Amino acid sequence: MTMSVADITQDASAGRGLTPLWVGIGVYALFLLAGNRLLIDPDTMWQIAVGQWIIDHHAVPQTDVYSFTMRGQPWISTQWLAQVLYAKAYAVAGWSGPVVLASGAIAATFALLAKSLSRRLAESTTLVFVAAALALTVPHLLARPHVLAMPVMVMWFGGLIAAADRRGVPSFWLLPLMALWANLHGGFVFGLVLIAPVALDAILGAPEAAQKSLLLRWGLFAAAALAASCCTPYGWDSLLASRKILALGSALPLIMEWKPADFGSIGPLEICLLLGIGLALLRGIKLPPMRIVLLLGLLHMALAQERAAEILALLAPLVLAAPLAKQIGGAEGSVSQVVPARSVLFASVAIALMAGTVAYASVHRFEPHPHGAPVAAVTELKKFNFTRVFNDYDFGAYLIANGVPTFIDGRTELYGEKFFVDHNAASGLMEPENLFRLLDEYKIEATLMRTQSAATKLLDHMDGWQKVYADDIATIHVRKPGAVHTVEPVIDPKLK
Repeated sequence: MTMSVADITQDASAGRGLTPLWVGIGVYALFLLAGNRLLIDPDTMWQIAVGQWIIDHHAVPQTDVYSFTMRGQPWISTQWLAQVLYAKAYAVAGWSGPVVLASGAIAATFALLAKSLSRRLAESTTLVFVAAALALTVPHLLARPHVLAMPVMVMWFGGLIAAADRRGVPSFWLLPLMALWANLHGGFVFGLVLIAPVALDAILGAPEAAQKSLLLRWGLFAAAALAASCCTPYGWDSLLASRKILALGSALPLIMEWKPADFGSIGPLEICLLLGIGLALLRGIKLPPMRIVLLLGLLHMALAQERAAEILALLAPLVLAAPLAKQIGGAEGSVSQVVPARSVLFASVAIALMAGTVAYASVHRFEPHPHGAPVAAVTELKKFNFTRVFNDYDFGAYLIANGVPTFIDGRTELYGEKFFVDHNAASGLMEPENLFRLLDEYKIEATLMRTQSAATKLLDHMDGWQKVYADDIATIHVRKPGAVHTVEPVIDPKLK
């Protein structure tokens, strides 16, 4: 039996139409199998704790209730909806819940990216972009609120770019996405900022006679998007909260994910940049002026902050898709062909994924990395009923989850630049006097620090402080006026 050219083309188009599905399945399976990788950031614990507080109180937080240093100070959670979703998932399935939820969101993100790209580009080009995006985003793919907002970001920006490609205005059906994003994560502010350059790209590329009309319509859309972003329990305050993050100044580079890109050793970002430059030089790629501005802006963000690499990875391909399709070749034929029994295929895949998820979760134990969960040390600490404990920054999330008031935790915007920098200098002994000042100023009763930290080693040899517990992760010192240090500090059994 022979096949005609039309049959072959239809089969190819059908297969290409299913590419997003296979991408989504592959990414979901990958992150489910590596589930504990999603739980390596201790902040997941306080996110769930806040979500459970919201559920229990049927309200969103307005002030801090978790620390003793900032208790009662104004604090809002611009990611309250994501926190509730994680808390619900945790309540239903333990740590398997957040892993499955985050894996699903990541899979949806890459499936949506593949779907948007496959409309313009050949399947091979689409898969190259997806693979590069996955490599760049992996370090920041964690069970945290930003992951749940990533599919929304891709859909939002995809809608903006699609409008610019056709020299039109985005559909107002995009506005619910902005409202959803504003309740999931504070990054929605960036989504609002993106409207201006994309609008300029659309307007500058349109016939001169249509530019004035386009400007007015994009302006109306931007105003509506701004209004939609205020559809949160906090209203305008959600927008204003972003100022606190930007005001952290010198504190940001001290946080791992906010550090500038490091090219000390070759990594995914450098490889992607070199390959991109090589392709541009080889094929003579040309972009419209505003697309260049957009691309350079995304690249600048990725170089300035490691966490922004994911934004570059997910949005840059959408910026490039239409121009590249014209210059290196796009999708062949239509991808809108109806695949026979598509609904049956989707249903079968969904059932298989659910069955596989349940089966894997029943035999695999998901749990946070012990590096940020000093379980034994906190169990010992709670025996003393201390209320003023000087803790390591990374231990704050576990303390919140266990009802122990924190000195500091991952809500950096609450504590502010000076407080965070002072604590960092104290715990690392960059400025030892800061340690002594903070211990006295806040009337600290005990410390819970990493066993290998410089502050812990110093307290081992400080008169007035007694080590009462130590393991490979954390050490507890309590203030004891009569304590005299020894060459090899020992644990006083009477204090246990």
